[in-house]
Order: sequence, then C-alpha cells, then structure tokens
Amino acid sequence: EVQLQASGGGLVQAGGSLRLSCAASGFSVDDYAIGWFRQAPGKEREGVSCISSSYGSTYYKDSMRGRFTVSSDNAKNTVYLQMNSLKPEDAAVYYCAAERYFCTGSTSAYWGQGTQVTVSS
Repeated sequence: EVQLQASGGGLVQAGGSLRLSCAASGFSVDDYAIGWFRQAPGKEREGVSCISSSYGSTYYKDSMRGRFTVSSDNAKNTVYLQMNSLKPEDAAVYYCAAERYFCTGSTSAYWGQGTQVTVSS
C-alpha cells in the first residue's frame, strides 16, 4: 500500500524551530518528487518546498528560503523539512505529497495526512 505520513508538528514560539518528517511506504522517495505544502484556515494550499532525488534538485518558495531546509534520507525512505526562525504566518497544516516528476500539488499525487504547526507570537 502506498502511504505517506507527515509528523513532527506542534506548538512553538516565534523564532523557534521544528523538524517535520514525511515517512513513505510502498514506494521509494528516491523515485519521486516529494513536496511540502501547507494550508492555513481560510487560505489556499501553497507550496513550501520540493526535493527530487532523481534530478538532484531542491526548491523553496521565496518566503521560506533561508529558513526552511528540505532533505531526504533514502535509507529511511523519509523526507524532512527543517523549519527555523518560525513566524506566526507559518502556522498551518503541513502536508507532504509525492509525484513522479515534479511537485505540482496535484490532487492525483499521493498525499499524507497533515501535521499541525502552531506558532505563537
């Protein structure tokens, strides 16, 4: 069974850090583009970051670049999102998704359950 499970969210004070994990089963993250997305109440889902081991590439949205770092551990079949210098505007439910080639956030992608990130001011 193809599954993704996001975890690691929680409560953190502004300026703090969290490390999210996206554990995959049923497929290898090395063969897919793994994207991180987030959605806050009343807002559209937005892309955060993407990592593609096949292409050896990582991507970040401008507002996250320099604060967030995406990485993968193929041996553990897990992708991580290290979030530093968190701001209240970063509060959202964070999701990971797998697509064959690019991180487009398509509804046809494999999606994990979201993990809640709350940032206090």
